Amino acid sequence: MSARESRLGIGGWTLRIHLILVLLFLYVPILVMAALSFNRSQLYELPFTFDTVWYTTLASNQRLIDAGINSIVIAVINTVVATVLGTMAALAFARYQFRGKSLLQLLLFPPITIPWLVIGTAMLVFFFWTGIGRGLHAILLGHVALSLPYVIVVVGARLANYPRAMEEAAATLGATPWQTFRRVTAPILAPGVVAAALFAFAVSFDQFVISYFLAPPGVNTLPVAIYAAIRKGFTPEINAISTIIIVVSMGIMLITARFYRFGGER
Repeated sequence: MSARESRLGIGGWTLRIHLILVLLFLYVPILVMAALSFNRSQLYELPFTFDTVWYTTLASNQRLIDAGINSIVIAVINTVVATVLGTMAALAFARYQFRGKSLLQLLLFPPITIPWLVIGTAMLVFFFWTGIGRGLHAILLGHVALSLPYVIVVVGARLANYPRAMEEAAATLGATPWQTFRRVTAPILAPGVVAAALFAFAVSFDQFVISYFLAPPGVNTLPVAIYAAIRKGFTPEINAISTIIIVVSMGIMLITARFYRFGGER
């Protein structure tokens, strides 16, 4: 074996070890949390005793259940609204030239980079100033505003390599604009739109700062409710609901990956 091949071999093993360490750092805490959600002891005492008592307790915790329902409803509505509006905006950026286009594209990035604490404070002041106030409607507006840049960027990346010649070929063969969109445009854009929708859902469901600032008294989303519960004293119920969220999220990702390859092929 030459010195160059030896160096490449050492480099390959170094990268593998690095990848394994990163995966362990990411997943070991999740696995520990999931395991502890099935431990009977509230104080995480050993030996481990399998029990579903914390899931039973969670089922009777109406505060967390209501907060979870609020988060799901807001996230679903946000996903639909942000994906539709963001996809339309991305198509406009990709296919049309108009005054101020470069400035508008540039303005997409500050909401992604500005700390959410600053954005939440600005939204709270603006909503009170305009009379919108606080409430689930205000939370939804805030989540849509945060999600739109992600949707536009993701769908725009898909449109960057969009084969316009296929639409022209469909039109040449006699397809109507609706048939072209349904049979050519939509299938090609689908992986990007699905990825953008997943981003929008994750941004909304996981959002704490905006929800905390804009939620009215007595109404919470799940991140805010978990934060309030932890402040009063951590219980394994939080492990239980977190485990449920992780399982459902991974299930959705696996189902989506089953039908779409986000590299561009279906």
